[in-house]
Amino acid sequence: MLLAVARRDAHSVPHMPDEALLIRSDESPTRQLPSNVEAEAAFLGAVLIDNRVIEELPTTLTSAHFFEPVHARIYERILQLLDRKAVVTPVTLKPYFESDETLAELGGVAYLARLTADGHGLLAPRELAEQIYDLALLRELISVGRNLVEEAMDTSESVEPMQQVERAEAALYQVAEGAAGQNEAQSFNVATHTAISHIERALNSGGHIAGKTTGLDDLNQKIGGLHDSDLIIVAGRPGMGKTSLATNIAFNAADRLRRDIDDGIAPEESVGAATAFFSLEMSADQLATRVLAEQSRISSEKLRMGKISRDDFQQLSFASQRLAELPLYIDDTPALTIAALRTRARRLKRRHDINLIVVDYLQLLQGSSSRGSDNRVNEISEISRGLKTLAKELSVPVIALSQLSRAVEQRDDKRPMLSDLRESGSIEQDADMVWFIFREEYYHNASRPDTPDETSTPDAVAKYNEWEQRHISVVNKATVMIAKQRHGSTGNIQLRFESEFTKFTDLAEGERQDYGYE
Repeated sequence: MLLAVARRDAHSVPHMPDEALLIRSDESPTRQLPSNVEAEAAFLGAVLIDNRVIEELPTTLTSAHFFEPVHARIYERILQLLDRKAVVTPVTLKPYFESDETLAELGGVAYLARLTADGHGLLAPRELAEQIYDLALLRELISVGRNLVEEAMDTSESVEPMQQVERAEAALYQVAEGAAGQNEAQSFNVATHTAISHIERALNSGGHIAGKTTGLDDLNQKIGGLHDSDLIIVAGRPGMGKTSLATNIAFNAADRLRRDIDDGIAPEESVGAATAFFSLEMSADQLATRVLAEQSRISSEKLRMGKISRDDFQQLSFASQRLAELPLYIDDTPALTIAALRTRARRLKRRHDINLIVVDYLQLLQGSSSRGSDNRVNEISEISRGLKTLAKELSVPVIALSQLSRAVEQRDDKRPMLSDLRESGSIEQDADMVWFIFREEYYHNASRPDTPDETSTPDAVAKYNEWEQRHISVVNKATVMIAKQRHGSTGNIQLRFESEFTKFTDLAEGERQDYGYE
């Protein structure tokens, strides 16, 4: 991670710490930015004497953590040479600094040799590295605080204090996570190592999942799991089961993490995930009722109305005990802005290390601008970009549910298309994957003819029989249509959907052949 570290004057030198950049105020005496140039020099000397020191550091130290610019350049060159498997000494560094003007003021390349003169840094290199890192964090905090004060002093009419609070919390989160410089370019070597680790994880999982599990094998095999930094849009018309699928995935991921930890698997090795569920439509207890219905296999309707037996209640009690330790966190705050949601997500990441976020649903979020309602398309664009930014910032998959326009209902073929996404332009563009949920049963039931009796005509009987045969093939079936996927091919996944329990599961092999979508 890189930090925006305050730099001294270009002509300052390491052996004169009193020339460090000063903070001046009319109300307080002059103070120096936190730094220890001597510690930086001692640490560099230790590295030049024994290159293995870097391999044993407790924290990732980069050149931007150094206060003195000369030291930052020296350390950056050391890292580059070590990456090439070269041995780094004052002699091997010499060609790179012979024309360095700032170093010339310190005695030229002879200064590199002076860094290794006494070797005191070898006595405590880890402690020196930690101090350099901590002081860099303090300087970053000062920068955040200075910006916060300057913004708070602005009393113009356009100022929105809550937005300032959200920006301040975001900046503090970046400091806490050491992510203030994540937007810096990284070498392709680093990116390659990350990609290889993901591929290795997929191989170890049996060759079908590299990200977080959905709990649905067929879906996992199609998409390879839920990948970090991805924005997944799950869309459908009302009644298709969007919230049910999202709730199932959230539960499956959280439950898998809990079971893996119980089995002694480290959290970072698990394909499960602690999950944050932002429900802008349903309350937390309504979502909990859905999960309880799914796990106890008792109808949600019966649970709401209390039409259950004593045995059912005991079964429900056992299910609730199993769910007590579930790493699933529900935030049912209504009318959240995208900025507020990102702030809450950062907080959950910091407190509970969440690795999956679900938002139900996108159109209920609000943009940050008070004038966003003047142009809903622009507001939706801001929201979809904000969700994608959140996924990248926290490096977690974000699943956002979305409504479809009524255009679907006007067509004979009710299967949705990308153009059916409400305010679709930005949503389709920002999403890494777009899933549509389609249940033919929903529309087929609406076309049910009258049940034939002794007065029915042969045509009416034949029509009903035809309807009934089709009903048998589509009842309790659902299709997840992968309409967009940046990491692979598109296509359809067939699932079983038990509406009574709001539960999605994989279909048996024979059932897949009977359903009319590939």
